[in-house]
Amino acid sequence: MKNLRLKICVILTLIISVNILSAQGTLDDYQRANNIDSLFEDKVFNIPRSFNWNNDHLLWYVNNTSEGDIYMLVDAEKSSRKVAFDHKKLAGKLSELYKEKVDPFRLKLRSLDFTGKGYFTFEDDSLKLKCKLPSYKLEVTGKVDKNNWNRGYWGNFFDEQGGKPVPSPDKKMTAFIRNSNVYVKDNQSKEEWQLSYDGSTGFYYSSHVQWSPDGKKLMAYKVRPGEDHKIYFVSSSPEDQLQPKLESRDYRKPGDVVPFRSPQLFDVATKKQLVVPTTLFDEQFNLGRFQWRKDSRAFTFEYNQRGHQVYKVLEVNATTGKVSVLVEEQSKTFIDYSGKVYRHDVNDGESIIWASERDGWNHLYRFDGTTGKMINQITKGNWPVREVIKVDDEAQRIYFVASGLDKDQDPYLTHYCSIAFDGSDFKRYTTENANHSVNFSEKNSYYVDQYSRVDMAPVTVLKDAKSGKVVMQLEKADISRLEAVGWKAPEVFSAKGRDGETDIWGIIIRPVNFSPEKSYPIIEYIYAGPHSSFVPKSFSAYNSRMHPLAELGFIVVQIDGMGTSNRSKAFHDVCWKNLKDAGFPDRKLWMKAAAAKYPYMNIDKVGIRGTSAGGQNAAAALVFNSDFYDVAVASCGCHDNRMDKIWWNEQWMGYPIGPQYAECSNIENAAQMEGNLMLIVGEVDDNVDPASTYQFANALIKANKDFELITVPGMGHSSGGTFGERKRRDFFVKHLLGVNPPKWSEVYHD
Repeated sequence: MKNLRLKICVILTLIISVNILSAQGTLDDYQRANNIDSLFEDKVFNIPRSFNWNNDHLLWYVNNTSEGDIYMLVDAEKSSRKVAFDHKKLAGKLSELYKEKVDPFRLKLRSLDFTGKGYFTFEDDSLKLKCKLPSYKLEVTGKVDKNNWNRGYWGNFFDEQGGKPVPSPDKKMTAFIRNSNVYVKDNQSKEEWQLSYDGSTGFYYSSHVQWSPDGKKLMAYKVRPGEDHKIYFVSSSPEDQLQPKLESRDYRKPGDVVPFRSPQLFDVATKKQLVVPTTLFDEQFNLGRFQWRKDSRAFTFEYNQRGHQVYKVLEVNATTGKVSVLVEEQSKTFIDYSGKVYRHDVNDGESIIWASERDGWNHLYRFDGTTGKMINQITKGNWPVREVIKVDDEAQRIYFVASGLDKDQDPYLTHYCSIAFDGSDFKRYTTENANHSVNFSEKNSYYVDQYSRVDMAPVTVLKDAKSGKVVMQLEKADISRLEAVGWKAPEVFSAKGRDGETDIWGIIIRPVNFSPEKSYPIIEYIYAGPHSSFVPKSFSAYNSRMHPLAELGFIVVQIDGMGTSNRSKAFHDVCWKNLKDAGFPDRKLWMKAAAAKYPYMNIDKVGIRGTSAGGQNAAAALVFNSDFYDVAVASCGCHDNRMDKIWWNEQWMGYPIGPQYAECSNIENAAQMEGNLMLIVGEVDDNVDPASTYQFANALIKANKDFELITVPGMGHSSGGTFGERKRRDFFVKHLLGVNPPKWSEVYHD
């Protein structure tokens, strides 16, 4: 009897211990999740920013220290590094100038220049200033024109949209649009004459008029408007009135008629119009980048054919109006026009540097700017060019970012390189196993290399461009205070994809109170938009979409499956006319591999969350993949690609609209949905039409499916804001942990 009682006591103790050990989704977990951002905040130091070169060897930057921001000055030639100025003295002088206290370690200075002798200059939010040394006496040299900060972009926008008159290069004449036609005025005599007579309200001349550099010709284009498609919202709770407001936005969707642009050429002296045939660009989705050659011999533009399988660079001869093809790109699937098109004209079009995936990877090519024949492929290999940093025409050299160069590294990690126009003399500036960000000096003699990974704190070094060797270490991040509060670095994890050969990469985030003795349901944060890749590669102390969920008692993961960008063309093409795929076959295998390595990852309880394209993906997890996923929260999702914006969806789903749109639709396939689903939508979302979510909800209701629908008043495109985040946390805790969430009043004290 004694032994029996003892056994019972031991068993009860074990049960109680297990229950205590496995308790997740508790009030403590909620409070920690709610405050995890504050816990991690301001605990990482020596990650510098704002790298600025005053010349080819003098560099300044801002370093964040435990005391505050410190401006540092580096002389690369002398291998010297020092504090740029006495922060307390300068703050004191600024305090005197502005008659208010200025914090020496919270200075907001721009355009610092240390090339002067006995002084340096800078700008703050209001004034341009000169600081004399060693007295630190300040001299006001001018006022900061805040309107200038954004003028570059908005000026161009208003010039095209607002119909402003366009002066000739010598300012003697002005071109303008009147009654849908092109006119020119002599600015001295005030005489006006009409150049075009074929414009009308149904096929009018755009205000985008360009003079040839010699002032003898004009390029303008006619526009036949596309389909007028609006989406409507009822803003239920406007702040400025009691009654709701009806709002609308112009919003073309797949299949809509798009505008047709027809470039026209005019000889100003003879007042004649030269016919520009449209044969080579009739099936247009868009024409853009109209640009005159500097010698006025021709103008060029780029043509994106509807369906995004043909893309051309075209040239119009200024004497004859003849159109010729300089570059033509074709694809059996899609051309990634919104992400990978790159063009640089060398020496006024003598040759053209062009990006293409024609050999299966994104690489650079050189074309003859007169004949359009390819001169040579510049970069080559089983890796993609990610970005062109700059092209040095004189030295005939291209500086660019690449990834996938090293077989023993994550293929998404970025590295900086350069290469000659003829494809010779390939040079790497970074090799360390990390994600790099490089800033070159004015003449490319030196560069700052800041590199990190999600599991490695940043290191910032100064390197010599010729040798690639480190001149000096500038800063090394200090994360000791972050680690002291329990922060754990995300784990980089890879596993084979659906083909059994391709490595799929992602990260794993664990809670600060992680214990391998517990069992953790998995939540995937998903965004499978084909326009990029999304798993973080650089160091960050806090991820707002992942860390709070982990603290509730989950393992949170993020993965880049097939169909996303920045790998091979074949890897990317998986998405073609098949957005419902979303890399799910790869994601499932990745999570199974992770759970096989880490038994505490409960592969039988998997949740998923996403917003926008990720919202579509999250819902698709339960519509098309309920064999694996159990719980999903989908925010502002595009649940049928016919309901979303034209440029994004036709690019990946194809044109004309075909049966693939219905096959990939969460709405059309709503009857297949299994599991626990929450839909979140902002009532005035003008990025993804909210009707997409409502139509999905309607289809689910008709299919007799149980789900939750959260509509947030007044909210636009969002994951749901604070209210949506709270509902999302509770939904996962309830359905994955089987725990009733604590009352909000106990967790949140807003």
